[in-house]
Amino acid sequence: MAQQSTNDPASLTRTGQSNATGDARALYLKLFSGEMFKGFQRNTIARDLVMKRTLSNGKSLQFIYTGRTKAEYHTPGNSILGNSDGAPPVAEKTITCDDLLISSAFVYELDETLAHYDLRGEISKKIGYALAEKYDRLIFRQIAKGARVASPITKSGFVEPGGTQIRVGTNNQASDAYVPASLIAAFYDAAAALDEKGVSTEGRVGVLNPRQYYELIQEVGSNGLINRDESGDALQSGQGIIEIAGIKIFKSMNIPFFGNYGTKYGSASATNPGVTSPGNVGSFVGEGAEDGRASVTGINNNYGNTSDFANSCGLIFQKEGAGVVEAIGPQVQVTSGDVSVVYQGDVILGRLAMGADFLNPAACVELIAGAAVGSTGNAAFGATYPANA
Repeated sequence: MAQQSTNDPASLTRTGQSNATGDARALYLKLFSGEMFKGFQRNTIARDLVMKRTLSNGKSLQFIYTGRTKAEYHTPGNSILGNSDGAPPVAEKTITCDDLLISSAFVYELDETLAHYDLRGEISKKIGYALAEKYDRLIFRQIAKGARVASPITKSGFVEPGGTQIRVGTNNQASDAYVPASLIAAFYDAAAALDEKGVSTEGRVGVLNPRQYYELIQEVGSNGLINRDESGDALQSGQGIIEIAGIKIFKSMNIPFFGNYGTKYGSASATNPGVTSPGNVGSFVGEGAEDGRASVTGINNNYGNTSDFANSCGLIFQKEGAGVVEAIGPQVQVTSGDVSVVYQGDVILGRLAMGADFLNPAACVELIAGAAVGSTGNAAFGATYPANA
């Protein structure tokens, strides 16, 4: 049977033998890779807000945390062999890559033939969304974890700052998480804490859930807290437009929020902000935070358990607060040849391999509501650095 070649990936057909040329096949894969990566990039915000390194060999990478040193006067005639206190102290943090993270879909060839739209491109984009969602959730959980631990430096004679928890409001109700005045006060407290701990002002960001973000837009638009270079759609986009105390604020459905991701509906309590569900929101909205401890198959770091985020309602951090290692960046793979013939369709697979953990606790701030700082459910995950299991 004669082969037909085409440069249009959407019109590729298969018989007992592939009809596509190698060049067309490469273009075919490139287009779907582009759609997947576009979906990933548009939906992940944490990737560019923390320290990111690429793994080329091995399963883990080491990050160095260096403590403070001091200035001292020189005594004439004495050799200069470093400060007398042995400064600066150094701690090493190892971040291990988790197992391969995948998202996939089977595309039946007949469905493609009957469809009046680019089915594969749309599916590739949604695969990118799924990978981005998991990527952000893991990093945000580690930042919350870092906010609850003491200094990574344990050297005798040295005192280094640890993480920070800040209570939004003063009541024992989670509804304080949506009070603009309380949120603004918490941001100023966070900025002061970061200043006091010597954390750089460069790269400071905050991440809130969408409802918190829009509450701020409605209430502080006339109070000088919004970047006046932005307006209209850009103002409401959630891409770091609002600034409070030099902290750019993003919105995300992937931050730990009272034991859920992004939002939580129900009756008001210490662990529920009391927002009434509009109904038929979809099962993915208000999704519960899963167990992310190292005992879970596929996880080689400790991302905490569901109950650890019972009162968490926002994050503020600086770039050095957390790190992520990537062994395999976001990629797309598509079946072809005999496999496609046997199943009369293709599997589109998106994959990546990454791991994340906190680095410098002093650069991590967690906002909580409905409970006192350090209370049950909000205490540190553990006191041992860097394991902090």
